[in-house]
Amino acid sequence: MLNRDLLRNYQSAGVGHIIKVKKGALWMFMGLGKTVTVLTAVLDLFRSVEIKKVLIIAPKRVALHTWPTEIGQWSHTSLLTHTVLTGSPQEREKRLQEKTDIHIIGRESVPWLVKTLGKDWFYDMVVIDESSSFKSHAAKRFKALKLVFNKIDRMVQLTGTPAPNGLLDVWSQIYLLDQGERLGKNITAYRREYFYPKPGFFGFSLKSQGHAEIIYEKISDLCFTIKHSDYIELPELMVNKIDVQLPPKVLRQYKELESELYLSFEDGSEVEPEFAAVLQNKLIQLCNGAVYTDEFGNYTEVHDAKLEALDSIIEEAGGDPILCAYNFKADKERIVKRYGKKVTVLDSDPKTLDKWNRGEIEFLLCHPASAGHGLNLQHGGHTLVWFGLNWSLELYLQFNARLARPGQKHGHVIMHQIATSGTVEDKVFKALNNKTLSQEQLVDYMKRPV
Repeated sequence: MLNRDLLRNYQSAGVGHIIKVKKGALWMFMGLGKTVTVLTAVLDLFRSVEIKKVLIIAPKRVALHTWPTEIGQWSHTSLLTHTVLTGSPQEREKRLQEKTDIHIIGRESVPWLVKTLGKDWFYDMVVIDESSSFKSHAAKRFKALKLVFNKIDRMVQLTGTPAPNGLLDVWSQIYLLDQGERLGKNITAYRREYFYPKPGFFGFSLKSQGHAEIIYEKISDLCFTIKHSDYIELPELMVNKIDVQLPPKVLRQYKELESELYLSFEDGSEVEPEFAAVLQNKLIQLCNGAVYTDEFGNYTEVHDAKLEALDSIIEEAGGDPILCAYNFKADKERIVKRYGKKVTVLDSDPKTLDKWNRGEIEFLLCHPASAGHGLNLQHGGHTLVWFGLNWSLELYLQFNARLARPGQKHGHVIMHQIATSGTVEDKVFKALNNKTLSQEQLVDYMKRPV
């Protein structure tokens, strides 16, 4: 069992930040040990009788597996008792009555919890794991927490990706900490102060870099921010971009869909995207090898170029475990069909994660939204594959960090990116890199010496 003496200097500094700042954030990149940092601070606050009951809000799998596991792995945090609020509403309501130090709940159940407790809300400390999932001011989970703000004495927000799509994402997270004191009482005022509408009103752009620095400065007192590159030598992430060529016929179909916004297939199905965003998704689907043709999930398979590239990756791995990300259900079904029992699809059963980390799963297939936050998968392998990318920087960074993190037994992690050259996927890579720069600037600005 691990003990408190093993905490790194920056983790101890993070504990101090949580205790000092009643409502604040740890913006620590993936793999830096946010979980045990928070649990240590929680233990100290219980011992000083500053808190009575803690609620931890996390992505579902992280709530079921990561937090309970982490509590039991450290000798000092194992003193904390916990209950996971899971199951049907009736089962969750029964577990609410358990007199443990910590209740852990999936973020999708936050509206239910607020409604169920009402005026009897009894959590004086709330921890939001992956607070970037509260970035939407219109989301039910954000609105629910607003209702109990005044009943919460302490709040800690955790994320390695505070601004996955730019600084607009920061407002809602900071509002839950200060009720608009720093960035304005509503999102409209925040936009008006710091952003210009993009042409055609498709989103917003910062007025200037100076406006970004004003935002950084206003919130810097709330946020404890470091990067793993500053304090930890992580396994090297070796990127292997595998360019595949679309078959000539499929390339003609791609260009037709891109220019004509219409495509028909030999089986009689057709695709006619009405909006630019829909078109981009259809083009990515075509690059992957299967295109959805209706709203019921039916799709037409057009090529196996990426599956053939995946054949080569599996063969070269020689039985070493592979963690593979897919984006569309059609891709998952095609991969499972091709490799059969060799594939294990990540589910909600914590035992699946345990089997992976013991090296008992050869090929683990998962959507990055299901495995991108907080899961410790570094013990099970060092080969990662992106079957196809999407536009989300948050999912991209989070999923990449599942293997390249402390505890990785190998000196490196190999990340294979299967991409069709000369297609929209080139734009996806460029967009992810641009968003990474913006997020790096945010984190770098607010770093403080430890």
